[in-house]
Amino acid sequence: MIRRKLGKSELEVPAIVFGAWAIGGWQWGGSDDVAAAHAIEAGIDAGMNAIDTAPIYGFGHSEEVVGRAVAERRAEVLLLTKVGLRWDDPRGEFYFKSADLAGQPREIWRNSRPDSIVAEVEQSLRRLRTNYIDLVQIHWHDPTTPLSESLGALARLVQQGKVRAIGVSNFPPALLQEAQLELGSIPLASNQPKYSLVAREAENRLLPWCREHGVGAIVYSPLEQGLLTGKVPAQRTFALDDGRHKRATFKPENRARVNALLEREVAPIARRHKATIAQVVLAWTVAQPGVTSAIAGARTPAQALENAGAGSLVLDTVELGSIRLGFEQLQLSGSS
Repeated sequence: MIRRKLGKSELEVPAIVFGAWAIGGWQWGGSDDVAAAHAIEAGIDAGMNAIDTAPIYGFGHSEEVVGRAVAERRAEVLLLTKVGLRWDDPRGEFYFKSADLAGQPREIWRNSRPDSIVAEVEQSLRRLRTNYIDLVQIHWHDPTTPLSESLGALARLVQQGKVRAIGVSNFPPALLQEAQLELGSIPLASNQPKYSLVAREAENRLLPWCREHGVGAIVYSPLEQGLLTGKVPAQRTFALDDGRHKRATFKPENRARVNALLEREVAPIARRHKATIAQVVLAWTVAQPGVTSAIAGARTPAQALENAGAGSLVLDTVELGSIRLGFEQLQLSGSS
């Protein structure tokens, strides 16, 4: 597994990070906790020892599953979680409505008030069964709270030894610049943007900014929630509690176009490397300038091992260029 320093922090992360959104069950049509725990264990054994989660993933459930799975292996694992999305504190900026795992309606708020951040970290420490978190990221910017106050709360948690490094998620360059200035001597370890072969907006300004300023980039949805694995046929249907049923990229006609392109451009490269399409897509992603790691979700040990295998796969410049060129010609209907 390729390992890289996360920005200017002391953390060294694997090229492929275990994504724990799906194992929370929320927006994924449920999950199997036993299989999820085995997936986490398999990922750690294969070198994928950084796990990215968040309180909102299953309304605490993802963190609880992760906490149980790593309880006996805490020293081997980097735990990455987030703050700033509350379903139990209606302050800040209203974000969206949803339903929890029991079907109860929930309102989600962007809330990065200092007292809320402290409360969220304490709850995450309990659910993760640990006394420190390696990386805490502000999940989404809360425009109702000065960024200096939010980061000040996180800096105090670093000083208290409860947090090792501070990151953000979904921040544009202007906010990243502000965050880096506000933190002063504490490095802004990372940003977590969306980035994949079908969502490359981060290449325009965001990834170049991170690279120039020494901020790590842990990108999410590199497989577009499974679409880029080549394993989601156009005729497959999704349950209403699976968020993919309403994503534009998952329209049957778009799935057909993506699958055809994967078979034409990526499958031959996968065969040369004795790899899977998903592994080649992940290897392409982490080879892009400015990208430190890619988050890949898994709900079974087989999925975790497949994802981890991408962490040691190196594509040559011709392969990287041909994949990019192929996807630059892809046209999808609607917007994601």
